[in-house]
Amino acid sequence: MTRTTPVLEIEDLHVRYGGSHILQGVDCDVPATGVTALLGRNGVGKTTTLRAIIGLAPRTGRIRLHGREIQRLATARIVRGGIGYVPEDREVFGGLTVEENLRLVDPERGVDAPVVERLFPELVRRRGQRAGTLSGGQQQMVALARVLLRENALLLIDEPTKGLAPKLVTEVADVLAEVSRTTPILLVEQNLPLVRRIADRVVVLDAGQVVHRGAAAELVADVALTRELLGVSMRREGAA
Repeated sequence: MTRTTPVLEIEDLHVRYGGSHILQGVDCDVPATGVTALLGRNGVGKTTTLRAIIGLAPRTGRIRLHGREIQRLATARIVRGGIGYVPEDREVFGGLTVEENLRLVDPERGVDAPVVERLFPELVRRRGQRAGTLSGGQQQMVALARVLLRENALLLIDEPTKGLAPKLVTEVADVLAEVSRTTPILLVEQNLPLVRRIADRVVVLDAGQVVHRGAAAELVADVALTRELLGVSMRREGAA
């Protein structure tokens, strides 16, 4: 496996829920380095794509991790095989402390794990606080820290800055940029200034299909194309 070989390859991915055909033949690759942003208007299938990769949505097609097909595997085996997933709603255990949330993954170290001490010093200070009393940004940090306690070949991260104040958006962006130096990320995100800052590549979905692939910098620099594909402009507030 070389740095130029994709870590993830998706071919003809379809997802159907009842009578709805959500993904209609998605084809894309995720390079083995950096951040790939999965973009598109609301309801086009971005979250469904992540859920299909991790095995949480009924799918057909081919999904390969490091060249090995995983589309028939259960979610637990996919996670053990090296894909970490941070869902949009974070799913921290609000009744447990920060320490307890992290020890569910790493019983020996939890908050004392080097990756937590290095990237999430605020969590170290709040180790005894119940996660349900944390701010949205702090809960997002718990969710990110929890997945980073595992060895990951790829991270799937769904709208990590949704609902966060600009200062917290910047803090999350800093963490993702640092993590992406060693672990590739497939990121669903609608904050275009953040995409411009940390993403290397973009894949744009529309109506369940890929309609654009390319360099992130080129897309966000093209105002007309950004508005055509996403219906937004770069004036949206957030991390720059």
